Amino acid sequence: MLHIINKSPFQTTTLDSCLRMAQPGNALLLIEDGIYAATEGSAAESRVRQACTTLKVYALQPDMDARGVTGKLIDGVTLVDYRGFVELALEHSTSHSWL
Repeated sequence: MLHIINKSPFQTTTLDSCLRMAQPGNALLLIEDGIYAATEGSAAESRVRQACTTLKVYALQPDMDARGVTGKLIDGVTLVDYRGFVELALEHSTSHSWL
């Protein structure tokens, strides 16, 4: 399953809900303001680092670039472009956008 988070971890508990439900081997894609969870020094950093041990974690590079945080990417999180986003959606038979 591909889990997609677009909300900031500073505004909602969506990331925490997702991480509780995600199964080992699932993928997590952070987009829009969700990318802040993938930055060093964020309150969500430890949770995302832990998630990287059981999930494949990705962040949308254009969103990281637009917010000026690409240089703060957490080790273990893979950047993808829009083509990569589409490829992830095609690779996974189901996806869930967390609202």
